[in-house]
Amino acid sequence: MKKYEGLFIFDVDENGINSALDKVSAEIAAQGGKIENIKKLDKRPFARTPDKKVTSGYYVNIAFEAPGAAIRTLKTRFALNFNVYRVMFTEGFCAVEPQEAPAAAPAEAATENA
Repeated sequence: MKKYEGLFIFDVDENGINSALDKVSAEIAAQGGKIENIKKLDKRPFARTPDKKVTSGYYVNIAFEAPGAAIRTLKTRFALNFNVYRVMFTEGFCAVEPQEAPAAAPAEAATENA
């Protein structure tokens, strides 16, 4: 099984986000996947709106493991789900912690290279 990360945009109200997440989680599990992490982001307005009726959505990032063949099926199933406005899958994920900026090089080293 491979690791995937899915970015979901939901077109639901604040009360319906949990039920929409339950349906998405059940669909991933039905395809043989195992959810590792769900990170709820905020409701954000869209920069451009192709549909004037939908101007914002709830963003949710889901990290999961699934067989490679399941992704095509999941894309099809989520395209039919009216609560999922958009979805994007990426293969593999890496939890990156913010790091401190590296210390600035001494001014002497910069003048020697010039």
